[in-house]
Amino acid sequence: MFGIKHIKFDSMTYVLHYKNGNVKKEGRGLSFFYFAPSSSIVAIPMGSNDLPFIFNESTNDYQTISIQGQISYKISNPKTLADTLDFTVNDNGLYKKNDIEKLNQRIINEAQTATSSFIHGIKLKDAIRSAKSIEEQILEGLKSSAAIGMLGIEILGANILAITATPDMARALETETREKLQQEADQAVYERRNFAVEQERKIRESELNTEIAVEEKNKQIAEKQMETKIQNADNQRKLREMQVEADISVENQKKLLIEQKTANERAIAETQGYVIEATLKPYKEMDWKMITALSNNPDPKFNIALAFRQLAENADKIGNLNISPELLDSLLSGHKETKK
Repeated sequence: MFGIKHIKFDSMTYVLHYKNGNVKKEGRGLSFFYFAPSSSIVAIPMGSNDLPFIFNESTNDYQTISIQGQISYKISNPKTLADTLDFTVNDNGLYKKNDIEKLNQRIINEAQTATSSFIHGIKLKDAIRSAKSIEEQILEGLKSSAAIGMLGIEILGANILAITATPDMARALETETREKLQQEADQAVYERRNFAVEQERKIRESELNTEIAVEEKNKQIAEKQMETKIQNADNQRKLREMQVEADISVENQKKLLIEQKTANERAIAETQGYVIEATLKPYKEMDWKMITALSNNPDPKFNIALAFRQLAENADKIGNLNISPELLDSLLSGHKETKK
């Protein structure tokens, strides 16, 4: 009514109310009435924004890569941005121009400028693996950029989501990588087989060393047993020699004993013979008849026998000899009793 209107903004929008070229009101989340014919309202969004980007660059080996990522930023000085870009809204709160696109494009251009010199200095393979380095280049370039400072914005962060080569080069890299991976797989198989062979060799060598050690031990045991047998045989030989020496000594002692005993018996016999000879020597020269008489045998038959002997010796001198039957009978009866 009569050009007076009401407008309201949320808390994340910084509002500048210009009237007749001067700032009448400014602040976040304002709600006010204004006279439309003489007023101009600028609304700056204060929240953080995520700006996706994608651009192409050439590497040191003249290969084109596509860099895709995202930049996070927020407007820190809305009055500075309002002096640079047009964020004027109409009576319905809609922007008259789409200068937010200009802002985004300027940020992307600065990011590409900060990246291009780094990408031009490396090769394709290195560029594909340099996401972290490219992020650092973008952040450093945007934060140090005078153009970004004139826009009144603050860079919160940068993320590289993908770095890709052209389809043909990607296929070539895939083929090369596939071949390299296949070679690495073959090398791994070879190394695994070689390792298995080496382990088998070590195991076999260990087994052989064990067998050699066992054989060496068996040899030592056999030598020790042989030494023991030799020692036992030598000890037995020494025992036999000692036994033989002992037997010889015993036999020598026996021999000496026998010789001594024989000598003693001979001496005793000689002594006895000498005694007997000395005892009988007086009788040697005597007549046996006298010796018989001296024996003083009380048996009358003995004397009768001597008498018959004497008769027999002198038979040539005797003519006739008469012996009474009574005498013979007494002699024979005495003989029979003697036998009994």
